[in-house]
Amino acid sequence: MDNIKQIKHLFTRAAFGLRFEDIKDDKHLSAKAAVKHLFKTSENDDPIDVIKDTTDYTMLMKGDVGAKKMFMEQQRQQEKDLNIGWINKMSTTDAQLQEKMTLFWHNHFACRSNRASFAQQLNNIQRTNALGNFGTMVMEVSKSPAMLQFLNNQQNQKGHPNENFARELMELFTIGRGNYTEQDVKESARAFTGWSFDKDGNFKMRPYAHDNGEKTFMGKTGNFQGEDIINTLLARKETAHFISNKLYKYFVNEMPDPAHVSAMADVFYNANYEIKPLLEYVFTSDWFYDDKNTGNLIKSPVELLVGLNRQFYITYQKPEILLLFERALGQVLFNPPNVAGWPGGRSWIDSSSLMYRMKIPSTLLNAGVIDFTGKADPEEEAYIAAMHNQQQAVATKVQAQPDWDKFLNSIPKDTSKMAIAQFILTPKLNNTLINTVTQATNIKDMVIELVSTPEYQLC
Repeated sequence: MDNIKQIKHLFTRAAFGLRFEDIKDDKHLSAKAAVKHLFKTSENDDPIDVIKDTTDYTMLMKGDVGAKKMFMEQQRQQEKDLNIGWINKMSTTDAQLQEKMTLFWHNHFACRSNRASFAQQLNNIQRTNALGNFGTMVMEVSKSPAMLQFLNNQQNQKGHPNENFARELMELFTIGRGNYTEQDVKESARAFTGWSFDKDGNFKMRPYAHDNGEKTFMGKTGNFQGEDIINTLLARKETAHFISNKLYKYFVNEMPDPAHVSAMADVFYNANYEIKPLLEYVFTSDWFYDDKNTGNLIKSPVELLVGLNRQFYITYQKPEILLLFERALGQVLFNPPNVAGWPGGRSWIDSSSLMYRMKIPSTLLNAGVIDFTGKADPEEEAYIAAMHNQQQAVATKVQAQPDWDKFLNSIPKDTSKMAIAQFILTPKLNNTLINTVTQATNIKDMVIELVSTPEYQLC
C-alpha cells in the first residue's frame, strides 16, 4: 500500500494525477519504476501545431483598416485555439512529465505576445527543452520573437540601450535578485543591442544596431555579445541554486529546505544544467515522499482543470468554456499577469476563486450551469465578448461529458468506498470526509461530493 501512496504522490506532482487505470499496470509496482515510466513516456518531442500563420503583414503595414480589423479577429481566435489546444494536450497526453515541466517553464519564462504564432513557437521551445538542457533553453528563449518583443529588445540600440530584457534575464530567468549589480544590467544590455527578429519570426542580429565596445560584466571585461552574457550567468552556481529553489517550490514544498535545495543545485550544476538528472534526484529522494511534503500544495487552476479532465475522461461540446474557467480561477494560459508570472501558492485562493473551485467539479461532472460574475480584465475581453454583458453574471451551460462508465469500470473490484475516497483525495480523511463516505449511497455521488471539497484543491 505504501508503494501506491508513493506512486500517487509522484503522479500528483510530476504529472496531473494518478487514475485507477494507471495502477493496473505492472510497471508501476515501485516508485522507482514509476519515475522511469514518467521519463520514458516523455522522451519524444511532440510540438503543438495549432496555429498556421498566414497573415499578410504587408497589408497591415500599409495601414489598411479592414485588414487590421480582420487581423485582430484572427489573432483573438488563434489565441483561443492555442489555449484550448494546449489544455487538450495536457488532458490527453501520455507525456505528462514533459507537459508538467512545460507548464513550469511557461511560468518561469512568463511572456505575452500579440501574435499567437510567436506564443506557440515559444511554448514549443519550452516543450522541446522541458527535460533537456536549461542553458540551451535560455539561449533559445532569449532569441525568440515573443520574448524579444515582450521585453522591448527591438528598441535596444547602440547608444540607446534598453535594459528590460537584460534585467529580467538576470532577475527572473537565471541568477536571481541580489547576485548582480545595476552596472551589470547596464553593461549586459549593451551586449544584447541589435538582437531582433524579422516579420516571419526568425532571429536576426542587426550589426548596425549592435554596440561593439568593451563591456565589463561580473568582473570580466571584453567585447561581449549576448551569448557571452548568458554563458557567464550559467557559469555562476547561483543560477543552479535559483532554478533548484524554484523547482523545489513547484514539486515539493512552498517552504524550501535549504539543505535539499543546496543538494539539488550541486546535482544541476555538476550535470551542466541537464534537467533530467536534477528531476530524477528529486523524485527518487526519500524526502520527496515525506508526510510534510504530501498534500500541502494548492493546485494551480490549470492543474485542477486538467486533473479533472484526465481523471473523469471529460470532453466538451464547447471547449471555449475552459477559457472562462481559467479567467474565473485566475490563470489564463499565455496571458500571465506580468513578466514575473503567476505567484502561485496561496495566491491561487481568494474568496471568489475558492467559490468557483468548489463549484466547478460538480458542474463538470453533473452537466450543470455556472455563473461567471464580475468585469473582465481588458486583456481577456475577447474571451468574454461573446457573453455580451460582462458587468453582470453570465449563466452558462457547461456541456461537459465525463465518461462515468470508463471511470467506474477502472476501479479495481472489491475496492472499498473508503479506499476510493483516499485514492481521490491527497490529504488524510478527516471526520467530515469519513461521514461523507459512510453515508454515500453510490460511488458516483460520493465521488462528486469528494471532488467538491476544499481537500480536493490540495495535491
